[in-house]
Amino acid sequence: MSVKEATKAAPAPVRDTPEPPRPTKRNRAWDEAPRWQVYLPLGIYLVFTLIPFYWILLFSLRPAGSTSLVPWPMTFEHFEKVWTERSFGTYFTNSVLVGVATLLMTTLVALAGGYALARFDFKIKRAFMLALLCSQFVPGALLLVPLFEIFAELQMINSLGSVILAETVFQLPLSMILISNFIKNVPYSLEEAAWVDGCNRMTAFRIVVLPLLRPGLIAVGSFAFVHSWNHFLFALMFLNNQDKQTIPVGLNSLMSADSVDLGALAAGGIIAAVPVVIVFAFIQKWLITGFSAGAVKG
Repeated sequence: MSVKEATKAAPAPVRDTPEPPRPTKRNRAWDEAPRWQVYLPLGIYLVFTLIPFYWILLFSLRPAGSTSLVPWPMTFEHFEKVWTERSFGTYFTNSVLVGVATLLMTTLVALAGGYALARFDFKIKRAFMLALLCSQFVPGALLLVPLFEIFAELQMINSLGSVILAETVFQLPLSMILISNFIKNVPYSLEEAAWVDGCNRMTAFRIVVLPLLRPGLIAVGSFAFVHSWNHFLFALMFLNNQDKQTIPVGLNSLMSADSVDLGALAAGGIIAAVPVVIVFAFIQKWLITGFSAGAVKG
């Protein structure tokens, strides 16, 4: 065997490849911030956010006349006072009725209108969408006079139905736009496949589309509930009797020109905030999914 052939047959020498250098703090990527740059702004934000809640909790739990910075000895006299003497039990029930009814009516009407906007084409579709968007720039105070005249003609003044209808009308434009975007992300081919299998449009929507809209419906419903729960203006203008008023109006009644009962006001604020916190704690997973559903094409 010649030298040339032996050279070709011999295996090539194996060269040791150097290991890549380990990343250090000096060659850290510019977009990777140190932890203290993340935790410091979050800590400052939490301080400014949680201190007002702590003060509300402090005034609601410490005895009247106390100046202690710690709610000890703890008392629930302020909660008992606002719940019984200030009729907050009635206000709470009325707010629940208004919130749940507004949630159901807004979700059902927005679901029907959003499906029409997402699946059908008609001549005034763009003009209708533009009108829905422009309606978001109209403040609720401008609707008071026409709504009051309408409800007076219908003899609905001093009725919870007037507040429910007003809140539903105020929430429908944005809810309809959001629902239509959620429906557009559902592939149209799924409905067509259901039609091939013998389903009509209503059955296909109920079986195929509606389960996929659950995060979006929860997001829209939560918006409607929270807005109606916290809205003050409609309940103040349309409800006259004390047994028909809601929690925001009840909180306003605790303040007068001469004095303010801080303990009772703080206890009423806790009562008003706890249901909303509980609702968001249970629907947090679905709410985040609903917020991100319109950002990614399905």
